Amino acid sequence: MPLLDTNTPAAFDSDDARLRLKRENRKLFARRFVANKSAVIGSALIALIAVVSLFAPWISGRDPYGLDVVNRLKPPSSAFPFGTDNFGRDLLTRVVYGTRMSAEVGFAVAFASSLIGLVIGLYAGYIKWLDQILMRVMDGLFAFPAVLLAIAMMAALGPSVGNLIVCLTIVFVPSIARIVRSSALVSKEQTYIEAMHALGASRNRIIWKHIMPGALSPLIVQGSFVFAEAIIVEAALSFLGAGIPAPTPSLGNLLSDGKLFIYNSSWMTIFPGLALVLVVLAMNLFGDGLRDLLDPHARRAGKKR
Repeated sequence: MPLLDTNTPAAFDSDDARLRLKRENRKLFARRFVANKSAVIGSALIALIAVVSLFAPWISGRDPYGLDVVNRLKPPSSAFPFGTDNFGRDLLTRVVYGTRMSAEVGFAVAFASSLIGLVIGLYAGYIKWLDQILMRVMDGLFAFPAVLLAIAMMAALGPSVGNLIVCLTIVFVPSIARIVRSSALVSKEQTYIEAMHALGASRNRIIWKHIMPGALSPLIVQGSFVFAEAIIVEAALSFLGAGIPAPTPSLGNLLSDGKLFIYNSSWMTIFPGLALVLVVLAMNLFGDGLRDLLDPHARRAGKKR
């Protein structure tokens, strides 16, 4: 049978059909996304947090490190919407910059742990002897509570933003690697993978071209949850004095500053706590929405409920 000429009308019809199919798939995904309340609310909150973080210098107009002893511990007012702290620093400015710092740490940890966990999970799921080595190491890390392991590593490395990102990345890599490995084990048993192996495709080509796409959906969903968990752990470490060093504003540091004045100046704790709740809630709603959109089993279970 002669090969199909790419200049024939049939070839153009085939290309047009593929383009129309892609457009229809994008429209269908957009409709499903808009219909998913969790995804829409989470996306809106994340967009709000991103705008506040990017335009932090213009939102408050004050220096987050500027001391004003005369106005220390002022309650919320028109001049200071969130009040001031024990050094007279504007709390609104500190909360805005602290939210940006916590979000930066959460994003860096989610990105780095997802990348490392993807590599470990793919090779562990495809190469059996490597699985026994890598996953035993992951199980050893997974056995420790996240906060306890992070505190131990921060005590060894010292408090700094870079060390905190490294420690939290190590803490959250096992959860990512286990999920990616599960997807790789399922894809490995598929017929098309066996066919690619029989045709002589290289190991790396099979892993990255044919197995990796199937692991992206659960990886993205888990990465959104890691983002939220990293912010919580960062706040806990900074609250305990083992995270981001003061006076750098972060939500954990702000909560730590306010604990001594919680009875007389409760706004020093309330507003950073509300910001922390808002950020974590936004990421969890967004992650739940992504899971419903990308996982057909979760969608069917939700419809049954």
